[in-house]
Amino acid sequence: MSEEQEPTATQDQQDRQGRLLGAADIRRIAADAGISPTKKFGQNFVIDPGTVRRIVREADVTADTHVMEVGPGLGSLTLAILETGAAMTAIEIDPPVAERLPRTIAEFMPDAVDRFRVVNRDALTVTPNNVPDFNDDAAFTLVANLPYNVATPIILTLLERFANLDSFLVMVQKEVADRLAAEPGNKIYGTPSVKLAWYGKARRVGNIGRNVFWPAPNVDSALVRFDRHTPDEQAELAGGADREATFRLIDEAFGQRRKTLHAALKKTVPAEAFGRAGIDPTRRGETLTIADFARLAAACTAGSVAEPTAEPATSGADHD
Repeated sequence: MSEEQEPTATQDQQDRQGRLLGAADIRRIAADAGISPTKKFGQNFVIDPGTVRRIVREADVTADTHVMEVGPGLGSLTLAILETGAAMTAIEIDPPVAERLPRTIAEFMPDAVDRFRVVNRDALTVTPNNVPDFNDDAAFTLVANLPYNVATPIILTLLERFANLDSFLVMVQKEVADRLAAEPGNKIYGTPSVKLAWYGKARRVGNIGRNVFWPAPNVDSALVRFDRHTPDEQAELAGGADREATFRLIDEAFGQRRKTLHAALKKTVPAEAFGRAGIDPTRRGETLTIADFARLAAACTAGSVAEPTAEPATSGADHD
C-alpha cells in the first residue's frame, strides 16, 4: 500500500499567501508609481528578499507580534514582516510612497491586507494620540530600515513617547550602529549611546552590504537590536532620578567631552553633589555609565542620595 501524499497548496493559495519583492519588482513599482528614491527622505530601497527575512528573524517577529515600521518605502521589509502573520502599522513620510504601499500589499500578499495599515506622517511627529494603534499597554516592536540622517532622533523620540515600545531591530548606517551600541570609554561613546542605555540594552547583530539596496548607498549598514529594561530594571537604574534632568547632564558633559566633569558641569552640578553620588569630578563624561549620570542627577537634589565613599581620582585624568 503506497504512502498517502501530503496535499500541496494550490496556485491560488500560494498567490494569496504572497511573495517578497525582488529587484525587478522594486523598479517596476517605482516606475509605475512615478517614484524615484530621494536623498531628502534618505530613501534606499532593499531589493534582496534574503536581507529582509534576516531582519525579521533577528527581530523575533511572529504572528503574535505587533509591529511598527518606519520608512517602509516600496514594501520590501513590510512584506517580510507580514509574511510571519504579524499585524503592523507602517509610518511613511512621503505621500506618493504611502499611497502606493497598500496596492503593493494587495498585489503581492492579498491575505495580509487586513493586518496592515499605513500612516502618512513624519515619524518624529508620531504620538500615541495620532497613531492609536499603539496607544494601549500592549507591547510592540519597531522593525525598520531607518533613514540614516534621522535614525537616532527617531529611535529616541519613539522610546520617550511609547513606554510600550518593548524592542526594536533597525538597519542604520554602520557608524550610527557603532555609536548606539558603544560602551563607556570607547571613543565613539557619546550622547546617543548613553541616552539609549537609559531605556534598555542595544547591541549590533550584523552587517549589511551595499549591493542589497537600490540605489546603493555610499556607506555601509548594520543591524542593531534593542531590548527595553523591565520596570524593575528601569527603577533600579534611575534611582529616583528624573529622565529630563539626567539627559541635560549628558548633553552638557558631552558638549564639552574633553573637559572634566567639574569643568563641563560647573554651572549645573554643585561640587558637593559629586561626593554624594560617589563620582570623581576629575573624570570625563565619556567614562560614565547611564547609571552614573542618573546618580549624579539625583544627587543634585540635596539629600536625595545617600552619601557613598567618593571614588579616588582617576590616574592620568585631565584637569581643567
